[in-house]
Amino acid sequence: MEIVSKVIVKEKEPLYRRGIFTFSSAHFLNDLVTTGMVPALVVLYKNEFHLNFTQSSLIVLMCYLTSSISQPFLGMLADRKPRAWLFPVGLFCSIMGIALTALAPSLPWLLLFISISGLGSGVFHPEASRAIHLASGTKKGLAQAIFQVGGNSGQALGPLFVSLYIIHSGIHGLLWFIPVAFLSLGLTGQILPWLSQKLKFVKADNNKQLKGNNNYLGATLLSCVIILRSWCQIGVVVFLPFYLHNLSIQQSEMLSFVFVGAGALGTFFGGVLADKLGMKRLLVSSMLIATPFAIIFPHVHGLLSVLVLLLFGFSVLSTFSVSVIFMQHMLPKNIALASGLSIGFGVGAGGIGSVFMGGISDIFGVTTVYTILSILPLVGALIAIFLPNDRKEENQVA
Repeated sequence: MEIVSKVIVKEKEPLYRRGIFTFSSAHFLNDLVTTGMVPALVVLYKNEFHLNFTQSSLIVLMCYLTSSISQPFLGMLADRKPRAWLFPVGLFCSIMGIALTALAPSLPWLLLFISISGLGSGVFHPEASRAIHLASGTKKGLAQAIFQVGGNSGQALGPLFVSLYIIHSGIHGLLWFIPVAFLSLGLTGQILPWLSQKLKFVKADNNKQLKGNNNYLGATLLSCVIILRSWCQIGVVVFLPFYLHNLSIQQSEMLSFVFVGAGALGTFFGGVLADKLGMKRLLVSSMLIATPFAIIFPHVHGLLSVLVLLLFGFSVLSTFSVSVIFMQHMLPKNIALASGLSIGFGVGAGGIGSVFMGGISDIFGVTTVYTILSILPLVGALIAIFLPNDRKEENQVA
């Protein structure tokens, strides 16, 4: 009887809507200026600084590498001592860093400002993910889906914003993000009192966030799947303008919007389907479904290429929120570390892949890059097969 009463109380734990939408909005801004705009800006930076493909891909590398290296370590620190003020500071730096690239006089300065933006994103994500966990009540899947849709929407609108505004204004148009950086302090600052109060309870009862033991092998396999998914996303967005050289930059950026925008839509539906299919089944099936679209995309043209790109993005990027929850399921005693691995290290590793693919483009051509991209979803599906069965574990607990 006592167990039943505890379950009932837990089920009534409310969803803090104001917090959820504040964190999702902040996630939108952060990912808009980092993973959304940086890959789309590469072609403009390339022309501005007269770079080759390898040098151009260094821009993405510095953005993603600073984020991917910092997030797991910052996540471990956050698990030991949560710091609410890192949430607004991280978002401020990610926006300000990209704005300052408009003033960069050379490639080294450009890489420095890009690194500041990436580091800001690395600071932002672990604390924001922890905050979503605290605000979600018992609706972890719904809250995480809303949070990830915010980020994915920023990623999707990044190329669109570049094509509609930055291409016409030039790189100096990025200076308008300086006031946006200061306005972001108002958005994040108003939620700090609530977050600071909640983090006091986390510090007092840190090991009771989730039950269970850490599964490091499962976390490693899941990280590999996330990395391959990230390589697909970054590869398509960065090299699409160079691959479709017969299109204008604006047209190719619109196609990038179609790809990532479909992924943002897929993120929401992926969260819903995961509750019915299970997280492992969704990961395997989404990567398998994405494989044929990835293979045929380089061989289709016109409206058919748009449709294939839409279906490719919807399927391969539909597991964003699911992979975060699954990683937290693998590392229940280290929520912030799990978020750093799934959002930071895994996604940020796409920057490393972009440099590798940039070198291939210089030697063998962009077509070879898309041949490599076409097999990545299949490799990801094969790795995901060896992940623990989350449905089986839930049934055993029940």
